[in-house]
Amino acid sequence: MVEVGIIGAGQTKYGNHQLGMKGMWAEAARNAFDSVDKDFHPSQIDEAFIGSVAFGGGQLGNTAALLTEHSGMQGKPVRRVENACASSGFALRDAWMAIKSGQADIVVAGGIEKMNDLTPERKRFWLGVSGDTEWERLAGLTFPGTYALMARRYFHEFDSTHDDLVNISVKNHFHGLENQFAHIRKDVSFDKAKNGFMVADPLTLYDCCPTSDGASCVILAADHVVKQFTDDPIWINSSAAASDYLALHDRPSITQLVATQMAAKRAYSMAGIKANDIDLAEVHDCFTIAELLATEDLGFANRGEGGLFAREDRGRRNEGNTCINPSGGLKSKGHPLGATGTGQTVEIFKQLRGEVESVRQVRDAETALSHNVGGSGATCAVHIYGRDKR
Repeated sequence: MVEVGIIGAGQTKYGNHQLGMKGMWAEAARNAFDSVDKDFHPSQIDEAFIGSVAFGGGQLGNTAALLTEHSGMQGKPVRRVENACASSGFALRDAWMAIKSGQADIVVAGGIEKMNDLTPERKRFWLGVSGDTEWERLAGLTFPGTYALMARRYFHEFDSTHDDLVNISVKNHFHGLENQFAHIRKDVSFDKAKNGFMVADPLTLYDCCPTSDGASCVILAADHVVKQFTDDPIWINSSAAASDYLALHDRPSITQLVATQMAAKRAYSMAGIKANDIDLAEVHDCFTIAELLATEDLGFANRGEGGLFAREDRGRRNEGNTCINPSGGLKSKGHPLGATGTGQTVEIFKQLRGEVESVRQVRDAETALSHNVGGSGATCAVHIYGRDKR
């Protein structure tokens, strides 16, 4: 069976980007191409998968073709992948499968979103398109409102309070402070995060990720060609995905994401490891409650103990068994919807190769996980990475 390695990865800074979609993608792709250790040219790419929600409707059709023509990939088979906020996590999975199948040797997976050229009202509309239209959106349920329901129910079922979510926010802002690609680079105190402007009770401003512009790009290669490009690849040792009911009211429980649990179980089994073998994880914390649930669903904490995990700061860099969101996560680094999944992979690639800012480096990291969720949990992709092949 063909094994798949990452030979290059790059991204733009996340935030309010002056460039349009073409310019952002060209920048991310150039950064990825330049990160390859040996001579590389985009003409060597066999295929590309670009994740994007097409936020705002600016380029709903032929997004991938438009973007890749600006990065030297004319003539290549390219396509846009849409799976809400998990779009580029699934683009990465598609790229991995293209190589595993033997149909391609070098494949690009990437993502992009331009979000901050819309009015606040239009942003709120587009942020809701990944929920159930008939039973949630038309009833007035917002994206923050969805996760607020999860948080309230979690507090009701388990020994947890909003303070646990505050600890997650403070940790992720601490991690993102020195990340040159992060949207929000500022230290946030516990009191400030706790007393932020109320968005959807119990979630305050500091429980919510920002809306961000950004692009990310990852270059994958089959094991038999990897050495042409680098002597230090990062291997994708497993790729798994799952789905769940879209509307919250159809789920047996809203305090766990079954899609995450299923995808994680498959990913661990395929890689031949367990949750406690993971040194660092980039998890989907669009809201702080999402990270709390992820720590349980991914197996880093027992069911009902995600609040305790946060309270004891077990996910902080170089303090616990598994560092959670060393990039700052969606909360600090930002969340350009379609770019987030492969943006997580860019962080992991650089962390495992020891190429991030020294103050952000997770010590002795050998194995990592990325967790990319669509909407409120209806889709999920989990990937496991290693310095060594499984």
